[in-house]
Amino acid sequence: MQHQTSEPTATQQAAETLDGWYTLHDFRRIDWSRLKQIDATDRARMIEEFQAFLSELSDVEATKDGSHALYTIIGQKADLVLMVLRPTMEQIQDVEVKMQKLDLYDYLIPTYSYVSVVELGTYRGSGEGNPYENPYVRDRLYPILPQAKHICFYPMSKSRRDGDNWYTLSMEKRKELMYRHGMIGRSYAGKIQQIIGGSTGFDDWEWGVTLFSDDILQFKKIVYEMRFDEVSAKYGEFGEFFIGNRLESEQLNTHFAL
Repeated sequence: MQHQTSEPTATQQAAETLDGWYTLHDFRRIDWSRLKQIDATDRARMIEEFQAFLSELSDVEATKDGSHALYTIIGQKADLVLMVLRPTMEQIQDVEVKMQKLDLYDYLIPTYSYVSVVELGTYRGSGEGNPYENPYVRDRLYPILPQAKHICFYPMSKSRRDGDNWYTLSMEKRKELMYRHGMIGRSYAGKIQQIIGGSTGFDDWEWGVTLFSDDILQFKKIVYEMRFDEVSAKYGEFGEFFIGNRLESEQLNTHFAL
């Protein structure tokens, strides 16, 4: 008897994604008790070395071969986060290793990290021609991170609960839901810049969401509003939220002053 291979049904059909730069979020806690024991001259040297490292990252950004951002984190989950984007995962690891070799990093204790790749879904279609040649798409996939005052990061997944399983919905239903969900996000254009990192197979959740804004209250507003949308209310599962304030390289001496 010959076995017939059935075509994937609408329920089984996966949405295609466009993938850009790889992304690392590196969260650290400052070991103040140990750092206070270091001579002021040595602390200044360590900060200067860290600033030189950040300058190297800025040189890469200037050539549009990647991007980065450094923020403090409010609350007890971490003190700092360095977000790095690079064309390959090898380059991501190179940056990570350089960070770990810095003298200051002996006093920056890892608390959390997240690995993903900048992702655009194609539920609304990717237009005609090669989408990777579309300037708008390229700006979304290979972004230079904004100089925004505040950052918000959280991981999330789509639910697989009985009766509320995102992955058993038809493609048509998912397109409908994502269109309405996306309309909420677009209503915050000019207030929030969003970067979605796809992390299926890379990290513990399916996406890492990074929001940037000059008005930190907008993070609360958009997340709260989206809670009432069916995509989040019925199918969204969320990890911890991290929020923070931008930390410029020239502010490091003041930030680490004792």
